[in-house]
Amino acid sequence: MSKGKVVLAYSGGLDTSVILKWLIEEGYDVVAFIADVGQDEDFEAAREKALKVGASKVYVEDLKEEFVTDFIFPAFKSQAIYEGRYMLGTSIARPVIAKKQIEIAIKENAQFVSHGATGKGNDQVRFELTYLALKPDIKILAPWKMESFLNRFRGRTDMLNYAAQYGIPVKATASKPYSEDDNLLHISHEAGILEDPNAPAAEDIYSRTTPLENTPDQPDIIALTFKDGLAVKVENLHDGHVETKPLPLFTYLNTLGTKHGIGRLDMVENRFVGIKSRGVYETPGGAILFVAHRDLEGLTMDREVMKLRDSLSSKVAELIYNGFWFSPEMEFLMSAMDKAQEMVDGTVQVKLFKGHAYPIARSSPVALYNPKQSSMDEAGGYDQRHAEGFIKINAIRLQAHTLVKKKARDQGKSGKKAA
Repeated sequence: MSKGKVVLAYSGGLDTSVILKWLIEEGYDVVAFIADVGQDEDFEAAREKALKVGASKVYVEDLKEEFVTDFIFPAFKSQAIYEGRYMLGTSIARPVIAKKQIEIAIKENAQFVSHGATGKGNDQVRFELTYLALKPDIKILAPWKMESFLNRFRGRTDMLNYAAQYGIPVKATASKPYSEDDNLLHISHEAGILEDPNAPAAEDIYSRTTPLENTPDQPDIIALTFKDGLAVKVENLHDGHVETKPLPLFTYLNTLGTKHGIGRLDMVENRFVGIKSRGVYETPGGAILFVAHRDLEGLTMDREVMKLRDSLSSKVAELIYNGFWFSPEMEFLMSAMDKAQEMVDGTVQVKLFKGHAYPIARSSPVALYNPKQSSMDEAGGYDQRHAEGFIKINAIRLQAHTLVKKKARDQGKSGKKAA
């Protein structure tokens, strides 16, 4: 008798293929769910493999458009960067995958959902928080935290032996002794030979960005247009190529970023579970989008609004990284971000060359920049004499602080002499 129906987030790799077979062995009816978020994958081969292993049904869902419009663009509109460096490539993909998984579970009347994330990483948190936020009564089967699974599989060797026992095809991994996560926003490389933070990543690890020595000696200059902080058009000023729809636009940014070696990052970060980890990331299109958006904000965003927004951006990044995309605090913060972006309209010209995305010009119909006020050749409605009082008022507390410090020093010297 079946223990119930479970929807498994399935990648076609060793871990989820073994988990699929093991769940069937444990008495569950398993529906495999494959999410297309832009990774380099043969989805038809993965579907056939899942059916061969024993899945009762397989869903292959194209989530790329939703990934860009509802997750990537809002995150970048918020200038959300984790620990000041990481562009959240893996983190942002998890809620869109888990959201669709729950939708399938509801459609299939499944009592359970399952995933292959380990108990040491962040993904287990991201998946499971999303499951429970969207369907509070769902039951979760997380094999890497289940005693019966851990007793059966002590490590990779046990999993390979199990795969061989049941005729589950496994890709050779000797050429890539590390773990990768690939999607439309980025590719990450970690674990294995990269666990030594003092070991430089070899060039053959990188797959989404061209080595700098092989990048073109001529730059591309693009014009990236934003409306309410969202990218709505990209134009290559050299060849006239234009994209206006979100997915093709972002895909084109990826193509250009890859061509010019833009978006590499090698860092040690702090996982939510308390472990430090080293990650090597490639985010070509995201790096271009981030720089251009930030540059336009300088032209169009009020100074004090920018200060407040920046103080909240790190919190947005933390929520995304830790798996709280679907949370009340995230709803609150994204509402604030939407408000802050209402005037971020305009176009930024960006020079792409030798690993850099460098803004070189910007314009906006709602620019706060006043060239006459900034000019060194005319007053432009600004009376420089007013600056004298402004400076004196701002200097009051500085003068008072200096006088108090001097008085304290003088009293201290007098006390020593008297002693």
